Amino acid sequence: MFKLVQLLDDNAVRTLRDIAASGTFVDGKISNPHSRVKNNLQLHDAAAYERSSKILLDAMVRNADFMEFSFPARIAPPLLTRYTPGMHYGLHPDAAYIPLPDGQLRTDVSCTVFLNDPADYDGGALHVQLGNADLRFKEAPGVAIVYPSHTLHEVEPVTRGERLVAITFIQSLIPDVQQRNLMYELNEIAALEGGKMEPANFTRLQAVQYQLLRMWRR
Repeated sequence: MFKLVQLLDDNAVRTLRDIAASGTFVDGKISNPHSRVKNNLQLHDAAAYERSSKILLDAMVRNADFMEFSFPARIAPPLLTRYTPGMHYGLHPDAAYIPLPDGQLRTDVSCTVFLNDPADYDGGALHVQLGNADLRFKEAPGVAIVYPSHTLHEVEPVTRGERLVAITFIQSLIPDVQQRNLMYELNEIAALEGGKMEPANFTRLQAVQYQLLRMWRR
């Protein structure tokens, strides 16, 4: 259900940090004024937003792990967000739909891209509740965590330094998380073991992959 992806190289990370350093950030509630749990800052600068989101989107489309895990039909333009001491984002699921200029996007998959060194700040882990399990992610610059949007998650309070990340949401070709995970695993097995199979059996495996995709795609 969760995937860590090395999404950005050092040059891209530096560029995004420079954009954030010179960009204008405002109260994150500008995009969710009724939230009782959101306490962060988000980029509010059209030129900077266009430039940063293009860098991130281009990296996502080029990254095989990201594409093969999320099966994206649409990706919301990623947004830079910042947390300074005392800021947090309380426990919540992501909204089922978000408005975009070209129409609503259904949020099947959420993605956080870490942009600064975890040693630069205390607290600020992405905490995900999965049943009785508690998962925490605080990753190296350029690493993305990709996870189902319906899961309960929070950004724990930052107590020192600054947490800088980019966030986005994906509408998947396979909205059901279990079906999407099965398709990912089947594709991984085919990619890793297909060359060792008898050609006739590999063709049968491909037929199953394609038919499941036809059945599950929305």
